Amino acid sequence: MPSTFFYDSYAVLAYTSGHQGYRKYFDESEGVLTKLNLLEVFYRSLEEHGPKAASSIMGTFSKYLVEFGLKDIEGSMRIRMALKREGKDVSYADAVGYFLSRKMGIRFLTGDRAFRGMNGVEYLE
Repeated sequence: MPSTFFYDSYAVLAYTSGHQGYRKYFDESEGVLTKLNLLEVFYRSLEEHGPKAASSIMGTFSKYLVEFGLKDIEGSMRIRMALKREGKDVSYADAVGYFLSRKMGIRFLTGDRAFRGMNGVEYLE
């Protein structure tokens, strides 16, 4: 059975931009992300590749969506605040994603340096 990952926006953008290191995580594994990640991915894809490509990417990754609730928001923002106190300024979407990955017992796939060396993170530049 393939491994399961939480796909951070950074990871999705790296993969869709052709970064070979991320290929196996998407082609040989399964993953999830939230609408917040999709929002970030769509915007960046719109900027870099135009509306047609952005819509295609959104369509491809919409099947990986997971929902989150109020308790997840509370937990996520506590993590964000703790990371900020350590000098790591992560986005709201990243905090939610990392929290959900821990809750789901899966690895958080990212290339965001703020997460390097953290528990439960699969970091790839």
